[in-house]
Amino acid sequence: MILPADPFHFPSLVWDWPIAIYLFLLGISAGSVTFAVLLKQKRLGRDAARSGVVKAAAILGPGAVILGLLILIFHLARPWTFWKLMFHYQFDSVMSMGVMLFQIYMAVLLIWLGGVFAPAIAALRARLLGERFGWVDALLARLPHADRFVEPLLLLLAALLGAYTGFLLSALKSYPMLNNPVLPVLFLVSGLSSGVASCILMATTAFKTDAHGEEVHFLHRFETPLVLIEALLLLCFFTGLWFGDGQKVVALTSAIGGGFWAQVFWFGVVGIGLAAPLLLGHLLPGHGRGKLLIISGCSLTGILLLRYFILYAGQMTVA
Repeated sequence: MILPADPFHFPSLVWDWPIAIYLFLLGISAGSVTFAVLLKQKRLGRDAARSGVVKAAAILGPGAVILGLLILIFHLARPWTFWKLMFHYQFDSVMSMGVMLFQIYMAVLLIWLGGVFAPAIAALRARLLGERFGWVDALLARLPHADRFVEPLLLLLAALLGAYTGFLLSALKSYPMLNNPVLPVLFLVSGLSSGVASCILMATTAFKTDAHGEEVHFLHRFETPLVLIEALLLLCFFTGLWFGDGQKVVALTSAIGGGFWAQVFWFGVVGIGLAAPLLLGHLLPGHGRGKLLIISGCSLTGILLLRYFILYAGQMTVA
């Protein structure tokens, strides 16, 4: 096993660090929107517009996708040609299908947000524009009545977006570690976990949501199951490599057997991202905002490091 001298630069590297951030941001969007919709359905109903968690998702959902796409666009060799992907679809290209998914997801998300915040949007329009564009209010008033169709579709699209981040890497067939059927599910679950952590962080800080309130409790109860499922999927991911062909075993030992990225995995992904949230949840006293922020921060750090680890360690070994 020969590990690269520079863990961030080696001959087989194709996709580098901006892609890891891009994948991380898409997971946050998918996760935050998923739990905002579930919170509205299960707890809040028509009062969702007053929720700090829903407000956080309204920023994180579209904002993370837009920021991720901007990072991807400027990372391209010719960023000014990106507009072609927006209108010329190639059904045999994972990237092109991803662009189509983004467009549909963003359209449905904006329709849902328009329905949730219809009164606030109408009041803002009246204050800024007076009587002009009054027809917008009537359109917004109709949107909440479409929730029974919009919300299931949005949940489906959010799940597809979370899984797409894994499909994007698993399409790289020349890399044995990345060409793994568990990867889309692993990225979906870790994306859901990042959505929970991001919503808790933003809701309790920016929108002063009560750390002991029903909304945070609703989100917090998903944290431990998601961490445990993520750990199980990582075990399945590496077990598949262990029982694979020769190059898959080489990829496994190169990734977690030693070197820089093995340390990132064991100390960052497993230690900070998986073990720390579970242990701190039982060891830290109380249930206040500080405890939630520490646990959520550990989860987000571990999930970001997971993206980096999978991306870089997965490209060290070529079939």
